[in-house]
Amino acid sequence: MLNQRNAAVEWSTALPAFLILVFVILLNTSHTVHGQLLQLGESIWDGYFQLRQDPVAPECDPNMDIEAEVQARLAAAPVVDEFDLFAAPPPDPEAMRKSLMASKASCAAKHAAYAANVEQITTGVEIFRILELGVAEIGEVGLSAERILLAVLVLICGGMALFRRHHIALRPMETVMDYKVAALGQMFAFAVLFYSVYSFKNIAFSAGVEVKTEHAVLHWMWIIGFAAPVFISIYQFFVIPDDAKPGGSFLKAQLAVPLYASMAVGTGTYFIITGHPAGVAIHLNQMMEMSQLFLNVGLYVWIGMLLKRTEMTQKVFNIFRPFNLAPEVFAIVLVALAALPTAYTGGSGIFIIAVGGLIYLELRRAGTRRQLALAATAMSGSLGVVLRPCLLVVIVAALNNEVTTDQLFGWGVKVFFLTTLLFSVYALVTRKSTGNTATLNGQAWGEFVQALKPLIPYVIIISVVLALYGIFLDAYLDEFSAPIILPVLLLVILAYERIAQEKAVLRRENLNVDYVEKRLSSSYDDLKHGRDSMEKTLRESTSEAIVHIGALLMLMGMSMSLGGVVERAELMSHIPAEFSSIWMAMLVLVSILVVIGMIMDPYGAVVLVSVSIAGIAYQAGIDPVHFWMVTLVAFELGYLSPPVALNHLLTRQVVGEEEVRLSKEEVVGENFWYRNEKILLPLVTMATALLMVAFIPLAVGYS
Repeated sequence: MLNQRNAAVEWSTALPAFLILVFVILLNTSHTVHGQLLQLGESIWDGYFQLRQDPVAPECDPNMDIEAEVQARLAAAPVVDEFDLFAAPPPDPEAMRKSLMASKASCAAKHAAYAANVEQITTGVEIFRILELGVAEIGEVGLSAERILLAVLVLICGGMALFRRHHIALRPMETVMDYKVAALGQMFAFAVLFYSVYSFKNIAFSAGVEVKTEHAVLHWMWIIGFAAPVFISIYQFFVIPDDAKPGGSFLKAQLAVPLYASMAVGTGTYFIITGHPAGVAIHLNQMMEMSQLFLNVGLYVWIGMLLKRTEMTQKVFNIFRPFNLAPEVFAIVLVALAALPTAYTGGSGIFIIAVGGLIYLELRRAGTRRQLALAATAMSGSLGVVLRPCLLVVIVAALNNEVTTDQLFGWGVKVFFLTTLLFSVYALVTRKSTGNTATLNGQAWGEFVQALKPLIPYVIIISVVLALYGIFLDAYLDEFSAPIILPVLLLVILAYERIAQEKAVLRRENLNVDYVEKRLSSSYDDLKHGRDSMEKTLRESTSEAIVHIGALLMLMGMSMSLGGVVERAELMSHIPAEFSSIWMAMLVLVSILVVIGMIMDPYGAVVLVSVSIAGIAYQAGIDPVHFWMVTLVAFELGYLSPPVALNHLLTRQVVGEEEVRLSKEEVVGENFWYRNEKILLPLVTMATALLMVAFIPLAVGYS
């Protein structure tokens, strides 16, 4: 009973986000289904596009008496005054007769087409078009509701992250002072957000232009959604968790304030001082204009939480165990392999939130020291952002006519191999472990083959699901379809694992049917046998996903506002329009790009750079493809660089504070490198890569 009560409470918070994510999947699938239905209808009924609606009968008369009509028109014609030089000539009966004959023929053709269409509208057509038009209606309603769906997702998930104290900060809340200062900072942040969205609503409703219903709903959602967290923050200021350490430093507690709150207070204060209090809300609503992109962020995080609960990842990692790889080598393999899924998620931070916990766990199981495991996890998403079909690269090409995706992805492969090589070199040069010796004998290869066998069902399932999508929906796994196909694929894999587990239990325990039926319906028995039911898996994965989604989307939203401050303050206008040399131009731009990567999310940063910096680079003589490769690498270096080091913060978010604490205790007495390896290894790797990508092409004359 207690478990059922806990499940009900967990679903009460997870269900709204779960329904939104499922609806987004259905919505995007409906577009593909509708396209296929139209093609199917056309292949079955020739001219189906004309049969989608009931035809309207022509109003003309196909049995018109031409001679009678000619005489009637002649009689109705005005009498011509032969002395009026400007009078129209008398009607020509023969010309009138030819015109009426052509009209009669056209009318007959229209009636014939109408009769043919009516005859074609059979019961089958009527049933089919009800289905087709219904799917089209779902797609249209969904498109108009995408902004509202994203706003609801941001508010629900952001609210849960606030309630569970799970937002991203430079350091975790540990002391009473940390909790109080963090709560106070978030109270001010939401007060600023409330004032901004309220000001924006007043401007919109007093502009004298009719506000669309959708936009009006959004205004009120933001107002209510940002008012409630003010009171939650006040409550959290007074109600401190029992495990909080007494005391604390007020200055150190500033680092425990979530990043989104610091951004909200900072940008909001700037806009208020400059007489533009609605500024934060305006830029937050720009996020709604890219609603599909940010909804996909939520889907990718959910995908990661589902993947975390499958056995497939463990079986994939098992194929490397027979070779007894050194921890450093295993870290290199995982970081390189992680590049492909990162390319589908479109951002290193999204990938870390989604899969970083799994990578860290597998590295630790392989005996990797914590500092190296944290370094590899933080960098696991950094190598794949330049590979096909990364959505970030697609956005760059869409915003900049000077480059194409083929050019960027072509150079992206070279950058990927470069960064992988550099990570390998630094990891092996600083290798600490000497116990593991790679095993490549016959026994190891035999164990390798045995480890491949459990993956065969997964290969079959993945192939079948992707084939079904390709055959019936003409949808293939790419940057646009991945967030829609992958959740379905993982749900099928989870269902297969549950069925396989049940069959294994039946064979092993030889249970009777009555007991099996009871066990299948009992969450308690699922727990007792060490396996989760499908319902429990969905509930826990969604519950875990929503706090990560909320933390990430709130940070992205405030990053958009920060970009607005940069634009409004015209900070980029201080960059020289001309440089003494292309080398100096590259040095200045690289420095600026790294700083932007330190403070902004990748999508907002790409928009800002496209508008304000790219033109300066082109004017300085830097090749556009070269510039954008430098930009992408500089962003990744920014995400790994203190004092913010967003990818490290996200790593801490998914692996837990305890592991970070133990990583520090593990290296007491070690030299500087090993004490800070989690920061230094990714930093040195990406910094070297950036310098090489930025300046070697200049040396060889590429730009």
